[in-house]
Amino acid sequence: MTEVKRIKAVYAGTFDPLTLGHEDLIRRASGLFDRVVVAVADSRIKQPLFTLEERVDMARESLARFTNVTVQGFDGLLAHFVRDHGAKVMIRGLRAVSDFDFEFQMAGMNRRLQPDVETLFLTPAEQYAFISSTMIREIASLGGEVGEFVNVGVHRRLMEKMNFDRPGGY
Repeated sequence: MTEVKRIKAVYAGTFDPLTLGHEDLIRRASGLFDRVVVAVADSRIKQPLFTLEERVDMARESLARFTNVTVQGFDGLLAHFVRDHGAKVMIRGLRAVSDFDFEFQMAGMNRRLQPDVETLFLTPAEQYAFISSTMIREIASLGGEVGEFVNVGVHRRLMEKMNFDRPGGY
């Protein structure tokens, strides 16, 4: 009898906030793998707008419809998180050629740290290729409308965090 191989993948990021571009990659990854763990990083380098707990909550709320996707916060090396969760694949998104340099270097380092784990690059759907969490935060902080780039729950929390009384700005 042949053993069925179950493949678990990890998609990591700060997700500050989770965008529709992230959701698109997660949706597609959930169709490729048996299990997908969305690993929300507690970044020491970036200064996130939302706490780790808030980002984990938003991701869980946004991704609840995907039955094979779980969300977990983490601190430390992604390679160790992947190893500790028994995953065989790290998913990384590439929006533009400019992302490739950094991601290629990270994939090489992660391979050195965890030789049995592969890095899979996914490109976003065309309508999400220009979206970044940084851009969303910047636009929202200046009173711009970002509702078309994030889901409703994330949008509400973003407006609350920016102290706007109503969606759309001041």
